[in-house]
Amino acid sequence: MKRFDIITIFPEIFDSYFGESIVKRAQESGAIEIQAHNLRDHTENKHRNVDDTPYGGGAGMVMTVEPIFNCINAIKKSSVISNQSSIRTILFSAKGKRYTQKDAERLAQYDRLILICGRYEGVDERVAQHLVDEEISIGDFVLTGGEIPAMLVVDSVTRLLPGVLGNDQSAVHESHSEDGYLEHAQYTKPEEFNGWKVPEVLLSGNHKKIEKWREENAGGRK
Repeated sequence: MKRFDIITIFPEIFDSYFGESIVKRAQESGAIEIQAHNLRDHTENKHRNVDDTPYGGGAGMVMTVEPIFNCINAIKKSSVISNQSSIRTILFSAKGKRYTQKDAERLAQYDRLILICGRYEGVDERVAQHLVDEEISIGDFVLTGGEIPAMLVVDSVTRLLPGVLGNDQSAVHESHSEDGYLEHAQYTKPEEFNGWKVPEVLLSGNHKKIEKWREENAGGRK
């Protein structure tokens, strides 16, 4: 079983997405386990604050290092995995490495992923320097928090696990599974709609011609 531990101040935000479709079935089958940890439960102040003003001044608030440190330690101590090298700790950050399908394949090899969701203006840099194995960005844009990136990583990694998709070949030859590869176009019934027809070769039953058509119509990176 693969386990995802998500550190967040909004643990309930994941209930809807992870309670549907493939990720839900993967949990029910025992292929994965997902636990969202409320960062406020690991604070040591009476107000359960997880942020403070930045040193040197500036707009907004910064997430503090102490509760994140405490939460990561609690997660690792509760782990039944004896090999700590099978755990990967990730911080979602605008300055992180751009996430790709190759990263999903790489992360699928770990038994446990700890995903840290930032908020506010950012996270104390000591988290990146001392507490995580890598920083990940999902694109050149700004989000209000790391929860959506966490969902993205859980989804993209889960679908690569054996048995999750039902047909394991579904994850082999698909877009981004190879450098520059984009999957061929797909069609289904009806054969014609609003004057728009399915390519005749796909209706021919000639598997050799169909395979050739698919190879020729697979896109390159745009």
